[in-house]
Amino acid sequence: MKFTAENLKNDIKASMGQIDLDLILKNVKLLNVYTNEIYPASIGIFNKKIVSINPSEDTKAKETIDCGGNYAIPGFIDGHVHIETTLLTPEALGEVIVPWGTTTMCVDPMEIANVSGIDGLMALVENSDNLPFRLFLEVPSRVPTAPGLETTGGVLGVEEVSKLLKMDVSISLGELDPSKILGIKEEYLEKIVSSLNLGKICNGHAIGLGEKDLNIYATAQLSDDHESVTYDELLERLRLGIKALVREGSSERNVEELIKGVVENKLSTENLMFCTDDKHVNDIFNEGHISYNIQKSIDLGLDPIEAIKIATINAAKHFRIEHMIGSITPGRFADIVILKDLSIIKPTMVLKDGLVVVDENGYRGCEKKEYPKELFTTVKLSPEFSHKDFIINSEGKRVKCRIIDLVKDQIINKEIQEWMKIENSQLMIDVDRDILKLSVVERYGKNGRVSNGLVHGFGLKRGALAASVSHDHHNIVVVGTNDIDMEVAVKKIEKMQGGFVIAADGKVIDTLALPLCGLMTTLPALEVMELMEELNNNVESLGCSMSAPFMSLSFISLPTVPELGLTDFGLIDVLNHRIIDLITEVEV
Repeated sequence: MKFTAENLKNDIKASMGQIDLDLILKNVKLLNVYTNEIYPASIGIFNKKIVSINPSEDTKAKETIDCGGNYAIPGFIDGHVHIETTLLTPEALGEVIVPWGTTTMCVDPMEIANVSGIDGLMALVENSDNLPFRLFLEVPSRVPTAPGLETTGGVLGVEEVSKLLKMDVSISLGELDPSKILGIKEEYLEKIVSSLNLGKICNGHAIGLGEKDLNIYATAQLSDDHESVTYDELLERLRLGIKALVREGSSERNVEELIKGVVENKLSTENLMFCTDDKHVNDIFNEGHISYNIQKSIDLGLDPIEAIKIATINAAKHFRIEHMIGSITPGRFADIVILKDLSIIKPTMVLKDGLVVVDENGYRGCEKKEYPKELFTTVKLSPEFSHKDFIINSEGKRVKCRIIDLVKDQIINKEIQEWMKIENSQLMIDVDRDILKLSVVERYGKNGRVSNGLVHGFGLKRGALAASVSHDHHNIVVVGTNDIDMEVAVKKIEKMQGGFVIAADGKVIDTLALPLCGLMTTLPALEVMELMEELNNNVESLGCSMSAPFMSLSFISLPTVPELGLTDFGLIDVLNHRIIDLITEVEV
């Protein structure tokens, strides 16, 4: 929002009582995040903003709401999220995040940019002022994520990134992985400089870095990181001035480990923030959004005021937008959450821009938006694609192979090596040892590549799972117990123009269509949740007990998360940023 002298003049007059206020919230217990105080107050709101605390008794307002002595706290801020992995459009997403008190999302839309470039990104954020939550843009810095190691549908170079950074909605340069900094890659340094020269921060993605490399990372002006898994990792980052986002997604559960360490070591929380990064709609609806991070932290022994500050003013200060949001103080936008109990994070009312968007009658809703037709036709398989593309040929009696070993509740994985049988010159998977075939199929109609690897940890006893959500390139990723079911699943994704598919016994068992760039659906949130729950139940019937199997599947191919990734180019050694062989030894 642009500030104008006329608006400022009217705000001042409203604060003086010379213009009627739009709303007064009276009889609240106000949490002041600057002084850690809680005190009785009323809140005067005009033209979307807070203009007075405890306006005089004779101040007039178009509406007054008695909050019954409940607590008034600032709206919650998600400091880093890929909104596409909720599977919902921003318009539909409001239905599940706003009732939990989230009023601001700091969004890195690198997923849609990797599929459809700047046009897709702009379509996603267009008219974001009409949303029931505030959307700020973390401009994607790595589209593609791994140039030369993957095929993508879109590219954002220095020129496009610099253009996006100049937009009012932009607050930072989106996350940069270590290879771009440690490799001193000129293009990404130029993007950093562009952001810094506009007075905006640069987000980090410092996964797997030790102290030496973290020093280099911080020197390059990367100011935060959301990839801490252990308390020691979090502490290392804070010691170097890298602020930490404590993440709780669907497959990355970090709050308990990190906040437990913070409480036990009595660590200051002033440089901590919360984020979800990637969280499916069902998990948000059932357990909460940023509210879950706060609640979990309180349950672990963190003072409620400190937990709320992590979710509000800390993030606002970090992104240099504390003059706009993060506190209930004059001049800030009236993004406010009303709670009955400060230690139970269940809002009874939520306001954004001084308008009630959630109350005892429920969520107020949001108008649906039309997206460009070309964003619904992004999946184009090679005409020659078939199950034969999944065959891994080899000589000998058996071979030793690199295998992606999943780590429970995390997106990181480990490399293990196991001997695999060869029959008729083809590598055989081993369902009994839970070593399954993992493949990536190029879906942009550019080259038709198919690469194959092996994965441990899914637990499938039969069938196959496929997804067009596959970070960050978003080619089709498929895991299976046999090549035929894998083919069936992949071809169904093309027919749906994106989504999740379960196949078994040569047939499609269940689907969730995600036709918007192969990443999102335009369906309402509640309908998507029902479909997703049924999908997960059907996955479980095939032997997989994962709580979020498709989220785990979507991260396996990521070439920037240690130790291994799989793209349409082949198996990736993440830390050394290179393609490596699947087979390491052959026994003749």
